[in-house]
Amino acid sequence: MTAQPNPAAHCILFTVVLAIGFWKPLFDLARFSFEDDLYSHTLLVPFISFYLIWIRRHALPTKIRSSVLAALAPLLAGAVVLGGYGFLVFKGWTGTQLDYLSATLFSFYLFWVAGGLVVCGSGFMRAIAFPAGFLVLMVPFPSAVTYGIETFFQHTSGDAASVLFGSTGMPVFREGLVFHLPGIAIEVAKECSGIHSTLVLFVTSLLAGHLFLRSPWKKVALALAVIPLGIMRNGIRIFTISWLCVHVDPAMIDSPIHHRGGPIFFVLSLGPFLALLFVLRKSEGWRKKLASVPAEAPTKRS
Repeated sequence: MTAQPNPAAHCILFTVVLAIGFWKPLFDLARFSFEDDLYSHTLLVPFISFYLIWIRRHALPTKIRSSVLAALAPLLAGAVVLGGYGFLVFKGWTGTQLDYLSATLFSFYLFWVAGGLVVCGSGFMRAIAFPAGFLVLMVPFPSAVTYGIETFFQHTSGDAASVLFGSTGMPVFREGLVFHLPGIAIEVAKECSGIHSTLVLFVTSLLAGHLFLRSPWKKVALALAVIPLGIMRNGIRIFTISWLCVHVDPAMIDSPIHHRGGPIFFVLSLGPFLALLFVLRKSEGWRKKLASVPAEAPTKRS
């Protein structure tokens, strides 16, 4: 009697072989994650994905049903990404390290999805859909996308701070991203965009939605709520530092609360985030209770 192939074992073996083929960009990502705070989370992503698969290991399919047709789309997409990047480099384009890591690792991810559909089976990949999708977060954004996100939060955070200035009556003259306050002018720099804290909170929202919520639209709502929360947090941070500079000491602009106070404001933003998660989870409980209440029997009239 022949032993049935194990999809999980096949998936692990295929992942190791593919990782060996992409060892250089994977090694460069590990080194880059220690140098850049924005992508310091990337090394944790594969371990989180593996853990999410591990806790559901007894519910995973035990038979392999390969889907070559479904694998063609990610396979071709990965080849286009990798070939396109190589072609641009060959033509003399000098991208940043972010662009190199983004292109090579995104193609690695697409090849992994394609190989998983063939080697592990479509049923297995469907069963690990969230951990497999979550794994894409190990891929850094291209430099243009990173710049766009930073610019968005930079300007919207300035807008939020401007609203706070106006609501408190603090005299201020705004000139783009520069706020002229009594005795000091403060510029909302790219470092004030809070993109790192927002990205960490976004990753947290995806995990929390997957673990604690059932409704797809509530999971999406929790993830999208990170954007206004990030803007609000940055606006409060800019306003707080500005208020301290005006009413306490202009030297507060070089104080630890400015340069190393990010984690403090991040913790403060967790309050409304957890409150929203609590409300969304409770609403699912209420809906479940309502669904379990039997309908009243019709009243018989004599």
